Amino acid sequence: MRICTLLPSATEICYALGLGDSVLGVTHECDFPPEARKKRVVVTSRLPHTTDSAEIDRLVTEFTARGESVYRVDAEALREIDPDLIITQDLCHVCAASPDDLAAALSTLPRAPKVLSLDAHTLDEVWADIIAAGAATNREKEAANLVEYLKDKVTSVERAVQPFIAAHPRPRIACLEWLNPVFNAGHWVPEMVALAGGEDVLAHAGKPSVRLEWRQVFDAQPDVILVSPCGYDLARALEEFSQMSLPEGWNEMPAVKSGRVYVTDANSYLSRPGPRLADGVAILAKALHPDLDLQIPVGSLMAVGRAAAALT
Repeated sequence: MRICTLLPSATEICYALGLGDSVLGVTHECDFPPEARKKRVVVTSRLPHTTDSAEIDRLVTEFTARGESVYRVDAEALREIDPDLIITQDLCHVCAASPDDLAAALSTLPRAPKVLSLDAHTLDEVWADIIAAGAATNREKEAANLVEYLKDKVTSVERAVQPFIAAHPRPRIACLEWLNPVFNAGHWVPEMVALAGGEDVLAHAGKPSVRLEWRQVFDAQPDVILVSPCGYDLARALEEFSQMSLPEGWNEMPAVKSGRVYVTDANSYLSRPGPRLADGVAILAKALHPDLDLQIPVGSLMAVGRAAAALT
């Protein structure tokens, strides 16, 4: 089977199902597993390279207002690959290419490929998308085994945090998916927080991420703050946070006073609706319960603690 994946999580799912050799086209953001970088890129961003979150937000807003996509599908590359299956998504037109982006390119192909659109809003729906990908690629057994394995990983975290939440109130956490302007982290993240033994004070499970005012973050009085910009790895998130002019009132939040401010690799473990969300639950548990004896991926979480207060 010849497969093109138009979002990074789909690429990860295909590789996890043993379909790496069948994936022939990917996006410019498909970076896991590392060998995915060697595949032909069929989707690129129309945004200029910038590390400034305010500028990214401004440009995305302008594109959206004009009814334009921020992605460009390479129709010629698709024609040359001649895929049997294209995996896309319809959850967020900012995060990855959508069926609308694909429509024009499909009309130029010599034959119509099968199109699988993923649209998960919750963790269970992410697991269901893996099952759907397995069904579309004749990897039903592999998909079922993968989902069972991922569910077991999440369950092990749930068990590990039970003694902590039985003895103490659940820590209240503010997950910040964007910093300028500030956004909460929606969809599956609040559910992951609950599984990790915490309480999300800014978002609701299954609901989209929304723009907030900083006053809403302050009023929530979080015990823990997780800086988790969508699409940013740990290094880029740290850079963004360190250069940010934090608003008046930041130092008064309980999380800052107690030194419980963390930065994470959201690009790998929170933003992408794929297999590594199971690791994301463990990362959240470690941020919520630092004394928890739990292994998390190297380079996935960093405490910035009280040092953050000095940035104001």
